[in-house]
Amino acid sequence: MDSTHSHKNADSDDVFMLSALAQAAAALEQGEFPVGCVIVQENRIISRGARNGTIPEPGRRAIISEVDHAEIRALRQLESCPYPVMPEKCTLYCTLEPCLMCFGAIILTGIPRIVYAFEDPMGGGTLCDLASLPLLYKNCRVQVKTGVCRRKSLDLFYNFFNKKGNQYWKNSLLEQYVRDQKQHGSGK
Repeated sequence: MDSTHSHKNADSDDVFMLSALAQAAAALEQGEFPVGCVIVQENRIISRGARNGTIPEPGRRAIISEVDHAEIRALRQLESCPYPVMPEKCTLYCTLEPCLMCFGAIILTGIPRIVYAFEDPMGGGTLCDLASLPLLYKNCRVQVKTGVCRRKSLDLFYNFFNKKGNQYWKNSLLEQYVRDQKQHGSGK
């Protein structure tokens, strides 16, 4: 996976990551796990998504949904995009490293570039060795850039884990990692 990009990309990466962070902040305001995503095609945001389903809803949803990730919701939204979607010209921006499920969906959609803010030590999937997988994935090429607006994403996760009554990923490796990063000033 290639993580080198021009300075021009670095500037636009920050701008588009701020849009993904706005999605994550909106999710946090609703009490959801603060992950946001935007898909950009030729410098235009064509799709957005935020994590949903991390709060059980009495009378409607008693269990937590582990499918409604920000990336999946943004990918689904591509179906209703008013513009012709050309996945090979897209970049996906996400505030948390995509999990294996999302990484696979991104690859199968044909999006060649992923930019994320905060690494997921518990469930991140972008370090997966595509060459060792079956043929469907083996020839896929994807560039991954990490750490864009990392501190802002870290702050959202820290606020989430400090929220009174929160039980989602309580006492998990991710919660401990977020607390350690915050305590030791490793937010970049």
